[in-house]
Amino acid sequence: MLYYLIIALKLFCLYHIYKNRKPYFWFFVIFFIPVFGAIFYIITQVLTTRDVDKIQSEITTIINPTKKIKDLERKVEFSNTYANQLELADAYYGINDFNNAIINYNKTLEDTVQDSYYTRQQLVLCYFNIKDYESVLTQVEYIKNKSEFKGSKQQFCYGLALREKGDLEAAEEQLKAIDRPYSNYNERLELAKFYLGNNRKEEAHALLKEIYEESQHMTKPNRRLFKTTIIEVERLLK
Repeated sequence: MLYYLIIALKLFCLYHIYKNRKPYFWFFVIFFIPVFGAIFYIITQVLTTRDVDKIQSEITTIINPTKKIKDLERKVEFSNTYANQLELADAYYGINDFNNAIINYNKTLEDTVQDSYYTRQQLVLCYFNIKDYESVLTQVEYIKNKSEFKGSKQQFCYGLALREKGDLEAAEEQLKAIDRPYSNYNERLELAKFYLGNNRKEEAHALLKEIYEESQHMTKPNRRLFKTTIIEVERLLK
């Protein structure tokens, strides 16, 4: 496998040199120093300064996620625009700081010129994560008539929020809208649990069996991705 990877790397570099009319000596570098030469060529000739800066920024964010927040806070202080405020809200959401994300998403709503649909979507997710189900229902009122809402994660959160508020009939209606074959496995598992919780064992068993049968035809990456869900489905079927 490593041999073929090295060959592919060399061929890519050679093609890039030819296509972009790079200096002729690069051919010798790739031929006589295949691995390190190819890596050096990619770093110096393929990646742009913007690419390098982006990679460096992403590495810094992983190592020190709060640095990105502080940088964005300074950016908002310097220029309190809609875009900067939204970027800060997204950054807080990205590190699961939902309370600060909510504060900043709500600030973007002060700009009434902008389309608020994305912000409302994010607020639904934030409020759901902090178990503020009443606020979930409030935000959904602004977006539930949009075509993008149907089948979305926000609709799923809406259904679960309705369940928590005791409106089981309305909750089922929303959760069933997420029940689509060969997709939404986690959400459909929750629907099966909803059936079980309401003593509707036949419906729950039918849905769990359907998910299990679909899981047998998953690709390996999907099986890894939904491993926990599949295990839970198998447990409930026993």
